[in-house]
Amino acid sequence: MNDLSFTVPLWVWAAVSLVIAVMLAVDLIAHRDNHVIGFKEAAVWSGVWIAIGLAFGLVLLAWQGGEVSSTYYAGYLIEKALSIDNVFVFALVFSFFAVPDAYQHKVLFWGVIGALVFRLVFIFVGAELLQLFFWTAYLFGAFLIWTGYKMAVSKDEEVHPDRNIVVRLVKKIVPTDPTFHGGRFFTKINGRRVATLLFVSLVAIEATDLIFAVDSVAAILAITTNTFLVWTANAFAVLGLRSLYFCLAGLLRRFGYLHYGLAVLLAFAGVKLILSETPVGKLPIPLTLGVIVVTITVSIGWSLFATRDDHGDHGGTTPGTGSAGGAETGPATGSGSAPSARSHGTEPS
Repeated sequence: MNDLSFTVPLWVWAAVSLVIAVMLAVDLIAHRDNHVIGFKEAAVWSGVWIAIGLAFGLVLLAWQGGEVSSTYYAGYLIEKALSIDNVFVFALVFSFFAVPDAYQHKVLFWGVIGALVFRLVFIFVGAELLQLFFWTAYLFGAFLIWTGYKMAVSKDEEVHPDRNIVVRLVKKIVPTDPTFHGGRFFTKINGRRVATLLFVSLVAIEATDLIFAVDSVAAILAITTNTFLVWTANAFAVLGLRSLYFCLAGLLRRFGYLHYGLAVLLAFAGVKLILSETPVGKLPIPLTLGVIVVTITVSIGWSLFATRDDHGDHGGTTPGTGSAGGAETGPATGSGSAPSARSHGTEPS
C-alpha cells in the first residue's frame, strides 16, 4: 500500500505524548470535584479541545506541508464524527445503570484513557498488517462496509449493557456491590474490598469503546497507514469526547439521522481501502475530505431539520439519569435513551 512516508523523530513522538498527558492532567484537575457539568461548561471545553485538534493540523502544515496536513484533517474529521456515535451509547449506559450526573465525568475521564490505550494498540497492529499483507486491506474494507450496513439497519435494536460479556466476566471475578458509594470505584463492606456499581458502568463504557476502537481505527487506516498521523488524529479526537458528551447529551434525540451519515462514511472508508490495493489506487485526499464534510453536514442538517419542532428539554443533563440525588440506587430497569447505531458493541459476543 503506497502511503505518506516521512520521518518522525523520537523526540516528536515524546513531545506529542507529553502534550496529550498534560491535557489529560489539566482536564482531571479542572474536574477533580464531583459536580454536574452543565451545557455551558461542556461547550467551552469542547471548543478548547476542537481548537487544539485543529491547531495541530496547522503545525503539520508548517512542518510537512499541505498533503500531510489535509490527510490529518481527514482522519480527525472522520474520528470526530464517529465519536458522536459513542455519545449515544454513553448516554444509554449511564441511563441503564442510573449513574448520577455528578459522577459521570469521572467515569468518562478514565474511559478516555482506556480509549487512547486501545486505539494505540490497534493502530500499530492494523498499520503493520496493512503494510505486510496487502490482502488485509480487503478484509478491513469488507469489515467497514459490513459495519456501515449494520449501522444503517440496526438503529432500533435493544441494547443491554449488563449482557456484555466483559461486564458479566468482571461481575464473576470481582466481588461487586450493586449500589453506588459516592464517586468511588471500590469500597470496603464488612472488611471486604468490593467493586461498586460505578466501576461496573466504567467497565461497560470501556467494553463498548473496545468495539468502537476497531471501527474507528479501521476507518482512518483507509485514509492513511502513517502511524503518527493515525495516532494523533485519534488522540485529539478522543480527548474531547468527554466534553462532547456533556455538550450533546441533551440534544441526542435531535440526531436521529446521523447514523445514516456515519454508515455512509464507514462504507466509503471500506471501499477506499479496497480500491487502494487495485489499479485504481488511493483516492485523492481532497475527495476524501469533501465526502466526509458533505456527509457529516447533510446528516446533521437533516436530523436538525427533521426535529425542528422538538421543544423538549435540551439542557446539559443526560437523558434518563436523573439527578445526583439518586446516588444510592441500583441499575435502572430500562435503557431510556435511543441505542447507538453501533449497538453491536454492547451485545454479548
